[in-house]
Amino acid sequence: MAYGSFRQFVDALDQAGELSRIAVPVETNLVLSEWANREMKSPGGGKALLFEKPMIDGKPSEFPVAINTMGSRRRMALALKLESVEDLAQEIQLILKAKPPTDLREGWSLLKQGLNLLHARPKHAREGACQEVVHLFETENRKPETGEFSLNDLPILKCWPKDGGRFVTLPNVHTRDPETGARNVGMYRMQVYDDRTTGMHWQVHKVGARHGKRYYERGERMPVAVCLGGDPAYTFAATAPLPDGLDEILFAGFIRKKSVELVPCKTIDLEVPGDVDFVLEGYVQPGETRPEGPFGDHTGFYTAVEDYPVFHLTAITHRRDAIYPTTIVGIPPMEDFYMGDATVRIFLPVFKMNFPELVDMALPPEGVFHNLVFVSIRKQYPYQAFKVMHGLWGMGQMMFSKYIVIVDEDCDVHNTSEVLFRLCANTDPERDSTIIRNPSDSLDHAPSSQNIGSHMGFDATRKLPGENYHRSWPELLKMTDQAQAIVDALRR
Repeated sequence: MAYGSFRQFVDALDQAGELSRIAVPVETNLVLSEWANREMKSPGGGKALLFEKPMIDGKPSEFPVAINTMGSRRRMALALKLESVEDLAQEIQLILKAKPPTDLREGWSLLKQGLNLLHARPKHAREGACQEVVHLFETENRKPETGEFSLNDLPILKCWPKDGGRFVTLPNVHTRDPETGARNVGMYRMQVYDDRTTGMHWQVHKVGARHGKRYYERGERMPVAVCLGGDPAYTFAATAPLPDGLDEILFAGFIRKKSVELVPCKTIDLEVPGDVDFVLEGYVQPGETRPEGPFGDHTGFYTAVEDYPVFHLTAITHRRDAIYPTTIVGIPPMEDFYMGDATVRIFLPVFKMNFPELVDMALPPEGVFHNLVFVSIRKQYPYQAFKVMHGLWGMGQMMFSKYIVIVDEDCDVHNTSEVLFRLCANTDPERDSTIIRNPSDSLDHAPSSQNIGSHMGFDATRKLPGENYHRSWPELLKMTDQAQAIVDALRR
């Protein structure tokens, strides 16, 4: 069954030997980040960390801080209550390729997937554990009082020395289209400006920004709810590259095999999962922006200061036993690499549905997500590699992929050394590369203009007749199976 709280997930990590409890006081200003950064760069991603006595500018926080909870392949599987994330990929593949069953075993598998899909539909309740403690702030009829609970009481990290302030780094931001009512849950960092306001870093390509634009055009205040904690399936769903229009709450219900129970917020007209740890309720005012940044980002560099919408807090609600979840990003490998790796493996069946020739895909940590993509294919005809790379550039966030390298099916895309060998051995740069103009990641500092840049593709596959190659393609070195077996036996 699904996790009933974020604390249940942390306890599961502890029982699995995947958690280190830090009992000494640790400052949330840089020190906690430095500790976490060292752990994330340990072999295999280290362990999850639970800081039991975080300090906020020398004062103890009432909320423990959990970080690196999804920073390994095993912890990503535990987050989704799976033995391996490939199990979820297989479920998605069964749904995408569902056909009438030919025997009882196939019938049972199809029935099980149908039952899982039933869980996708959320349920509704009047209130939830996330509202055990309620702090209401400034409204039309009420002004804040001195000493009230605020953002200053949350153990929000300052991650890197030149960051513009403290940042909420693992928020699930709930918004709604004012015209269609369609819901979206995205992850957009939030810089704390003061005890009642933050930045809302939704980039121009994001659905949150699209919802915001519609509110701005209508001249209406935009309700926004920010959830922290709860079942880690919520966080995974918020970061997943879902097709436009597919509700993240529905997807979370499917992957956790239990319907998400939604409760109404106290001060705004939105619903949120009732079992999360914290809910920040508030609004974004049309036309109001404020400088946001710098921020030490997943690119490994500080992103520049730019104007972004301002989020105004109207309430904070939380569980009595709340744990504050967070992460840091920076020079890879970090926790976000393992989240991205799981995403690629889980959604590989979706890519294969669009590209039947696709065998495997990898986003190595050096590429900080979509900057570098390795793809292996079963090649059948000339220029098929270019067909695949151009198709990928047209799919959602794959449009940001700066470099795509296509190799043959016998190349392990998870072995960067092997891919680079094929790239250097199998390509003539003029013949086998292409450069296009495409939207680029807002956080990428390299393009001359923000949000627009060039992308490069490499065909590192064996060349076929018709691909401007006029010699016999050589055979790759490989020892006989018999010789390998003899040596295996001798070395035992």
